[in-house]
This record gives sequence, structure tokens and C-alpha cells, in this order.
Amino acid sequence: MQANRGEPRYPARSGSPGPPGRSGPPGRSGRSERDVNRRTLSQNFLRGPRAVGEYLMAVDVDPGDLVLEVGAGDGAITEALAPRCRAVRAYEIDENLLPALRERVGGLRNVQVVAGDFLTARPPAEPFAVVGNVPFSITSAVVDWCLRAAALSSATIITQLEYARKRTGGYGRWSLVTVRTWPWFSWELRTRIARTQFRPMPRVDAAVLHLARRERPLVDPGLAAEYRRMVEAGFGGAGGSLYRSLARHYPRNAVDRAFQQSGVGRDTVVGYVTPGQWLHIFGALTAGHR
Repeated sequence: MQANRGEPRYPARSGSPGPPGRSGPPGRSGRSERDVNRRTLSQNFLRGPRAVGEYLMAVDVDPGDLVLEVGAGDGAITEALAPRCRAVRAYEIDENLLPALRERVGGLRNVQVVAGDFLTARPPAEPFAVVGNVPFSITSAVVDWCLRAAALSSATIITQLEYARKRTGGYGRWSLVTVRTWPWFSWELRTRIARTQFRPMPRVDAAVLHLARRERPLVDPGLAAEYRRMVEAGFGGAGGSLYRSLARHYPRNAVDRAFQQSGVGRDTVVGYVTPGQWLHIFGALTAGHR
């Protein structure tokens, strides 16, 4: 089934098995190479067609789309996804899973299996979407890859529930990554996936995080760099207050006016300022530049 895998962390002690894909005897614990790979790559597979189907219900793809899949595993998601889009590039780093993956999707003409690390892939020049049961330990790296890809239209990926909630304001707080990218991307927690829907069962529940590029940016392209500078300055941490942080970088009277117009209190901790309020503040601070 589809695997949730983390970055390899190979034990250094004597008797430990080598990296995935190398032959050799199992470690002293008696674990097979498959068991070792599940631990070192954090592999957690979706439990059967029903779990895969529930995940794909949260995925928006069109018949003409090119889709890149992160960590295809043995092809459970790949096989179900292929009829819904024009082409799938299925990335899998674990050499032990590749035979089953190729056997399962070998008859699907619109599927290309790529043996390698998704994070080293060059983003396509044409519009594309990303899906996958992302390894929890590299979720941030995968999301960063997606945000940097100029032609990405959307990413609908399985992450830890806590990560998805943090990025979508689920705790009443907003992260730097979300606020900094909000004018160009929407962030949405689409559904929760119980940890019992994976094998082996992880310690925490998961969620489907949907990241979509906006058709029209909420900030003028000419002011994009200034918006990012303002957000980074705001998260710079002057006592936790957004007002105090921005007052160190902008004229005090301009900051006063911006907070008054946006309705944000001067003592509001930066994490509790919503993306919409950030945009109001930015608009007031740059009113003379437009």
C-alpha cells in the first residue's frame, strides 16, 4: 500500500543493517530488511482500498492534469489515481517497493514510475499537481518544494494532523509559512485520517492538507518582496507583539494608522493575527506605494 516514509536514518552501532536496498544479514534484533526499511523510512501504509478511496475523495484533479505522487509505495494510490488524470509520475525511493509498484501499474500507459527521491526532482514547466502520503519527517521539505515550484497548481498530501492544524489556523494561531505565502496560496485542512487507517499504526492521527495556488494573488506582484519582508519583520519577535515588531521597521505613525484601520490590538501576539489582518496592515503601510 501507499507508504508514509521519512528520511533515512541509518543506525551506526555494530550489527545494524545498511541503507535500504543493500543486501546483508538482518541486525541483532532479527528484523528483516523490510522491517528495517519501515523504521528507517518511517513507512506507514494506508490500510486497503477504502482508506485510499477516502483520501482520494479529498483530492481535486481533472482529466487533463499532470500529477506527481510523493512516495508511491506499491502503487495503491497510483493505481486509483491514474484513471482520473492525464499522467502520473510516481516517485518511490525504496528499492524494495519498486518491483511491486512496477508490477501493479505496469499496464497503465499514463503512469511513469520514477525510482528516486521526490525532493531532488526538477519541477515540471507545465502546470501540475502533487499528491501523496508524505513521510511525516520530511513534510516541511515537501511543502517547501511545492511552494517553490512555479507551475504548481495544488498539493493535496497526507500529513500529521498537528502539522495540518498549525498551517491552517486550527489552534487559533497562524504560522510564519502560512502568513508569508497566503497572498499566493490557500491552505485548507480537508479531512482527518485516524491512525488506525495505517499499517503499521503510527502514534498520531493524520490529515489531508490542501495547498492551492490562487488564480489572482492578493498582493500586487510589484509589492511581493515588500510583503514578505514585512511578515518576516513581524515574526522577528519584539516581545511577541506584532505592533512592537513592526514599529522597529516602519514609521510609528504609519504603524498606528495600520493597526487602527485593521482593528488589530497593539498588544496582539503575532501568532494570533489572521492572514486577512496581515493583508489589511500591509495595505495601510504601503498605501502610498500603490
